[in-house]
Amino acid sequence: MLNAGDVVLAKIQFTDTFEIKTRPALVLFEEFGNVVVAGITSNLKMDGIALTTSDGAVKDSVIKLNYIFTISNAMVSKVLFRLSPEKKRAVFEELTKRLGSLNA
Repeated sequence: MLNAGDVVLAKIQFTDTFEIKTRPALVLFEEFGNVVVAGITSNLKMDGIALTTSDGAVKDSVIKLNYIFTISNAMVSKVLFRLSPEKKRAVFEELTKRLGSLNA
């Protein structure tokens, strides 16, 4: 069972190609074998939530909240680490801000 805030290693299919690569991703929630995740990149020029080696990342990275998708639980290889409560709060606040227009 995966939990919100888990950073996992997963097989990801990119939207602009049929290629599947193994990449880190942040679990937002898991339900019925489907896992909703946000992509993580080591490209520090990308917009998102900073993820540092002190957070547990292999190298400084960015959680891309504009890159959210659903994968099968079977696509997850392993849990790498879990976000701290503070970092989970930052992700929650940013998602809430971005989804705020749904509340209008």
